[in-house]
Amino acid sequence: MLPRAFRWFWAGETVSGFGTWITFLALQVIVVDHLHAGTVGLGWMNAARWLPYLLFGLVLGALIDRVRRRPVMIASDLFRALLLCAIPALWAFGVLSLGPLLLIVALLGTATLVNDSASQAFVPRLVPRGGLQAAHARIDGTDAVAQTAGPALGGGLLAVIAAPIAVLVNVVTYLFSALVVSRIRVEEPRLPDKENVGKPNLRKEIAAGLKWVYSTPSLRDLAIWTHVWFTAQAILAAVSADYFLRVIGIDAFWFGIVMAGGGLGGIVGALLSPRLGEWHGSGRVVILAHLCSAAGALILFAATPLAGRLHGDIGSVVVLFAGVGLHGFAIGLSNSHEMAYRQSITPDAFQARTNTTMRAMNRAVIVVVSPLAGMLAAVTSTQLLLVSAAIIFALSAIGLWFSPFRIARIRT
Repeated sequence: MLPRAFRWFWAGETVSGFGTWITFLALQVIVVDHLHAGTVGLGWMNAARWLPYLLFGLVLGALIDRVRRRPVMIASDLFRALLLCAIPALWAFGVLSLGPLLLIVALLGTATLVNDSASQAFVPRLVPRGGLQAAHARIDGTDAVAQTAGPALGGGLLAVIAAPIAVLVNVVTYLFSALVVSRIRVEEPRLPDKENVGKPNLRKEIAAGLKWVYSTPSLRDLAIWTHVWFTAQAILAAVSADYFLRVIGIDAFWFGIVMAGGGLGGIVGALLSPRLGEWHGSGRVVILAHLCSAAGALILFAATPLAGRLHGDIGSVVVLFAGVGLHGFAIGLSNSHEMAYRQSITPDAFQARTNTTMRAMNRAVIVVVSPLAGMLAAVTSTQLLLVSAAIIFALSAIGLWFSPFRIARIRT
């Protein structure tokens, strides 16, 4: 059984995850249906969401490695709750537009970057290294439950209340997370005495984090091909909501049901992840997952020619649900192995920097690719972009197959 402190942490992550997925759905509906901003607006929203990772990721990783992580998690949860209150307030006064929404999303992304960096680096302080994969599989499993129930609940909420009001659910979940984390009692390592270690050099600390990630062979290969995977993910994120709502023509309720397919697939992937890792190793499991993502994108593409032959919305929803579900399965299958492998080979002093280096570079890809994908979809077609995403997902799998990461296993 995993330690009690981890179970408290897990509870907070689970509840806040439900709210996060409701907000994710609500923001897309706001952009497409309320602001009529289409794929261009969705692309810019995705860029704003991940821009902080590009601007501040490396710096924050180095800073968080200097401090205790629990207070950082509590403060960032409270700040996120406060930020989200601004969306219904602006809507109530009739001044909600794309510009203010993008600013809120960017600030929310900054707070999420801080929280994610601290919480991911916090897990190895709660769980022995031999239990890291099991711990992350549990987090991924309940996140997948949240991804299933959150959009479904969000779709139901959006059928009866306005999307800007629905984000208030997330405010409550962030407050709950802050409360739960405040109850965790774990001894974090003493911070080094500044008089003994000399003046901190932020630039050197960032450089050391970059060197660790990109000079460790299997970690370097995982990083590079994950950046490729995120290129495809950025394309998918930029065009999928517009594809579902406008091209296929499903309404907000069915949109929530389709998005819930990703969570359902993620649950299955997270459940199978530990056993498949024991049998085949983390490297091969991640490669299989990337191939599943490619297949999921192709299924989404197939919804267009099949839409006219199926029985109304239900037929289209089934195809879309299958594509999103297979992609969710892939994420649930791979996430815990990628995270546990990184943490199992990384010293505690480098945990936050390793996580934020990977995330900063991955999100930098999204910041660049998402707006471009949105604009390209506006002048070509979302179907072309879906096929492009499938090809790039497959390339990431092929690249990992021909790298040392193929035989990677989690160190205990």
